[in-house]
Parts: sequence; C-alpha cells; structure tokens
Amino acid sequence: MSLFQTLSTVFQPEKKQRLPSFLAARRPAPKKLQVIPRVEPAAAVREAEARAREIIVEAKDEALKIRQSVEAEIEKAKGQLVAGQVEIQKQLTSVEREKAVTEEKQRFVSNMEQQLIKTKAELESLKQRLLERLEKVSLLTRDEAKQEILSRYEKRLVADIARRVKEAEDKAREEADEKAQEILVEAMKHGAHDYVAEFTVSAVQLPDEEAKGRIIGKEGRNIRAFERATGVDVDLDETPGEVRLSSFDPVRREVARQALLHLVRDGRIQPARIEEYVKKAQQEIERVMFEEGRQLCHTLGVYNLPRELIVMLGRFKFRTSYGQNMIAHTLEETKIGVALAQELKANVDTVRLGCLLHDIGKVVSDEEGSHVELGVRLLKKYRIPQAVIDCVEQHHEDKAFTSAEAVIVYIADAISGARPGARYENYEEYVKRLSKLEEIAKSFAGVDNAFALQAGREVRVLIDPKKISDEEALKMASDIKERIKKEMTYPGTVTVTVIRELRVVEVAK
Repeated sequence: MSLFQTLSTVFQPEKKQRLPSFLAARRPAPKKLQVIPRVEPAAAVREAEARAREIIVEAKDEALKIRQSVEAEIEKAKGQLVAGQVEIQKQLTSVEREKAVTEEKQRFVSNMEQQLIKTKAELESLKQRLLERLEKVSLLTRDEAKQEILSRYEKRLVADIARRVKEAEDKAREEADEKAQEILVEAMKHGAHDYVAEFTVSAVQLPDEEAKGRIIGKEGRNIRAFERATGVDVDLDETPGEVRLSSFDPVRREVARQALLHLVRDGRIQPARIEEYVKKAQQEIERVMFEEGRQLCHTLGVYNLPRELIVMLGRFKFRTSYGQNMIAHTLEETKIGVALAQELKANVDTVRLGCLLHDIGKVVSDEEGSHVELGVRLLKKYRIPQAVIDCVEQHHEDKAFTSAEAVIVYIADAISGARPGARYENYEEYVKRLSKLEEIAKSFAGVDNAFALQAGREVRVLIDPKKISDEEALKMASDIKERIKKEMTYPGTVTVTVIRELRVVEVAK
C-alpha cells in the first residue's frame, strides 16, 4: 500500500449507519461537527519524503561516527598488544639471563664441594699421621692420653666442685626451712572449721516427762522395739527431760536421733510407728550422706567416683576421730597433701585421691579388721588404682613406703591430726578401756602378763608354757575374745594375740 493510499484511508469520512425507525425518533439531535481542513495528498507525500531523507542523513552520520570510534579502539588495542609483546620479550630475556647466572653458580658450588671433600680427606690423613707421631713420642695411646688429661682437669676442678656443692646444700637447706614454714602456715590456715567435736552419745530433748513414759511404752515394748530397729542403746535415766542415744556407729545414732525426734513430735509412739519412722530416717540420712559425699569430692576436685564410695565418704559427716570430724580432717589433710605434692613435683592426682580415701575404712561397719585393712579391701573391690591403694595401706606405716606419694599422704595426715586443738581425747575413758582389756586377759589361769596396744585395738597375752599347752592357748584366745565382746563396748575391732614361748637357757662355766 502506497503512502497516498494510507493517508486516504486515514482521512476517509466515516460511513453513516442506518437506524430502525422506532429508534430514529428517540435519537438525540446530532452535535455540530468541527470542520477539519482537507490536506492535499501531494503535499503530504512531499513532506514524508523530506522527513525520510533527513532520517537517512542522520543515520549515515551516526554510522560514520560509530565506525570512526571502532577504528580508534582497534588502533589503541593494537598499540597495547605491541607494547605487551615488547614487555614479554624483555622478561624472557631477563629470565634467560638469570637462568644462565644460576647455572654458573651451581657449577661453582659443585666445584667448591669437591674441593672441600678433597681438603677434608687431606686434613683427616694429616691428623691421623700427627696422632701416630704423638703416640710414638709420648709413649701413650690415644685413650690413655685422654684419661690423663681428664684426670688432671678433674683435680683442678675438685675445689671448685666442692665449693659449689656446699653452696647448693646451704641454699637447699635455707629453702627447705622456708618451705616448711609455708606448709605449717598453710596447715594452720586450713585448720579452722565449722564442725563441732562429737563423741559416741547423742542427746534428744523431750518436751515433758510424760514423753519418757510414751517412749518406754507398756512393759517397755516401745523402747525395746526402738533399740531393735535402730541398733542403739537408749538411756532415759541420765538427765531429766533428755534421752541419750549411745552407739559407736554414728550413722545408726543419727538415724535413731532423727526417728526419735519425729516420734516425739508425732506423739503416737508404738512399734509399728517406730519402724515406719526409722525407715524414713534411714532414707533421709542416705540422701544426706550422698549429698555430703558428693560435695566433699567436688570441693577437692575429685569426680567420677563410684556412687557407693561417694555414699561411704558421706558417712564422714557423722563420724569423728578423737573429736575431730572426718570431713574437716579430710578437707584439711587433702589441701596440705596437694600443696606438698605440687612443691615436690609428685603426682598430685594420686596424692589427692590417697588423702581423700585414706580413712574410708573407718566407716565400714559390716566387716572385721583395722580401718587400714578395711579401706584397702574396699578400694580393691572398686578397682581404684594401685598407687592410691598403696597410699591408703601405708599411711599408718603398717607397711614400708613404696612411693613419694605415700609418704606425702602420711605426712599430711600427721600434720592434720597432730596439730594442737585438732583432736580431743577423753583420757579417762581411754585408760579405762585399756585397763579393762588387760584385766580380762589377766583373769585367766596361766597368764603371766597382758598388754593393751594400739589404742585398745590389740591385746597381747603372755602365758606360761609350762602350765598352758598349745591347744589350751588356742582355746584361751577364743575365750578372751568372747569375754571382750560380751563385757566391753569398743569402736572397730580388738585383736587378741596369745603368745606361748618356751626358752631354755644353760650357762657353761
């Protein structure tokens, strides 16, 4: 379609459409149309052609500009390429020059190495010839000459060595005194604790005297049931308004005290109630012991011990040794032992465990033996390291020391237990117990003498071999043991040793 046809179509008048007659009457009057002047087709064509020519000219100018810009960019890139080629050529030349220099240096170094090897061989040969000539001149071999030189040098240094040794000994002695003072100060610092010394008796205050009657019960059935359930002795006659519970087992005594407090508070005291409150008290004390044992271990930095050992350590809360609470003693001793181990570069972990567990045999109540034997047996059961068991076994010098750690545990235990004010001892009860042991042993016929040893843990009986045979000695040991069990109250165990010895002495004149 030509431009003229397009313009004709645009400006062609719109065709009128006919309307039906019934709508024609209602059709609004047409508005007056604006008259648009008619454009001549020839003029429009000329105008369009002129515009087209202008567009073509502008396009040609733009294309020329683009071409010139592209050609300039190409020329610039060619220049950069040439400059890069020149630079690369310079670098290649420099690399080749450096390579040549490096090869020359390598050849020089190789020649020098060969010369050094040759010179070294010549020097070694010359040294050997000189040594041979020296041996011929001095009439000594090389080893003999070396020994002669060393001996002369040592003689010159004897005085200097002696002086330095003396200085080192004096310095060590001075430092040892200072360290000993520090350890003693540390021991005194850790000696203060909040535990009150306890013995083998606990007291329970009663609200009135009628409570004693309820505790005794009809014909004494309540007090018998209480003693049977708790395993302690109940004394109602010692002090008015007070009940005294006596037992060497501190845990049993504490269980009995807690149960009796609850019973008195409840007021309904009867055998069934007694058993119920004793069970509750046992559960509560077991919980307390576990918490105390765990707290003791964590305070000393010991973790992952078996639960059974933690509960045993918790018994220390209710256990005393000559009035010194076992938790206080263990804390104090372990701190002293760890300080000693650090100063002496010993195994701190072994000392820490050894101090923590050294007296654990004192709370083993269902077996016989000394607390050292019971402790060793218990630790072997739970597979504690042998080095720790040795510390426990040797802390009372029952066996020879096998390690520095065992000596440290022994020293720390002695410092904690022997310091002034740490322990209290009832001398009257102590002497009375020893005298009673000796009295029982001497009451048997045929006994020459008897001695109570180790704070009443052993009694040795010397018998007349002419009056008592070996078989009778065996029976006597058993009889003495039975009388001690029946007539005495004592902590731990008592070993009875019957000695029958025949000595015949003749003097030739």
